[in-house]
Amino acid sequence: MKILYISPENTVNTLTMWKLAHKEKGNKCEFITLFKSRNNFDPGICLDLPLVNSKSWYMFWRHKYYQLFRGALGDYKQKNGYPPIWTPNSRVEKYFFHFRDWLWNFYVEPAIKKNNLFDYDIYHFEWGLEFYRDCRFVDKLIDLDKAISCTYHGQDLRTRGVLKPLNKASKLNITSELDLLNKHPNMKYMFLPYDTKQFSHDIKINDPIRICHAPTDRHYKGSETIIPICERLAKEKGVEFILIEDKPFNEAQEIKKSCDILIDQVHNRGGWGYGMNSVEGLSMGLCCVTELLPEYVNFIPDHPFINADGESLYVVLSELICNKDKIIEYKKKSFSWVDKFHNYTNTSNVLYSYYEDLGWL
Repeated sequence: MKILYISPENTVNTLTMWKLAHKEKGNKCEFITLFKSRNNFDPGICLDLPLVNSKSWYMFWRHKYYQLFRGALGDYKQKNGYPPIWTPNSRVEKYFFHFRDWLWNFYVEPAIKKNNLFDYDIYHFEWGLEFYRDCRFVDKLIDLDKAISCTYHGQDLRTRGVLKPLNKASKLNITSELDLLNKHPNMKYMFLPYDTKQFSHDIKINDPIRICHAPTDRHYKGSETIIPICERLAKEKGVEFILIEDKPFNEAQEIKKSCDILIDQVHNRGGWGYGMNSVEGLSMGLCCVTELLPEYVNFIPDHPFINADGESLYVVLSELICNKDKIIEYKKKSFSWVDKFHNYTNTSNVLYSYYEDLGWL
């Protein structure tokens, strides 16, 4: 069996994990990306398309544009709908995507021919996107009776919405974001795949205790609440606070690995609970603090997180700093739990069970 992933970028290296997982199942897997990852992960077959990227300047101006139509929240404003459906915000935006589809045609069509992209059995569209906004590639897959799946990672569904033709064609919709189960009538949950066994574990505590926070987006992570509290604790309790930001991926990983406590997020603006940031931290054997809503606690009752919101974070961290045995207890729980649920071999078993239910195997 041959599986193809199409994604804007290999954001947190999950595409590499999926390729490995499918290969270990005895199947062929490739992935194709539209532009290179910010963290320099393997881009697979990279088209390096114009007029799109994830650099800070691009995201800034996109946010400013959306503020014109969505108000102050701009690109952060969530859409209504079940599921939310993408439509252009203006005639200018509509013409922009028409022009971009025309331009990208000169990059995409040669790549389709060169890489035999119609010669796969199952197609996974990450972020619920294909090459073209008008979904012409998916239209051809429908004619060829191909198996079509979409994976949604959060903001793609919350603030953009599904592309109607692709959503209609997709028989399997997957997410690792629990709140998205309430935003789509046909959504399956799957834990993020990760190589959880790549780090060695020496369960100890630094002196002074090292607390880190590693936001990819300060708004979504609630950093305006987290950072002042950690800086206050550094002064009052003598702990060391490390803000991991704007660092090369490998350097950021080394810093994170040297810490004791990771604070993921509060306020649940970019989804509920946790993401790859915590998966990495748990795999390193860190004590992870994040905000978990009751729905998430019920969903993963044996979780290894210390639950804190914006109001309780200072007290929770203060008590944790004064109780090193508790830090060690959670460090020990971290790896066993993350290996059970997030190891890529386990997540691939879940994915293949979905394939089997649909008759794709």
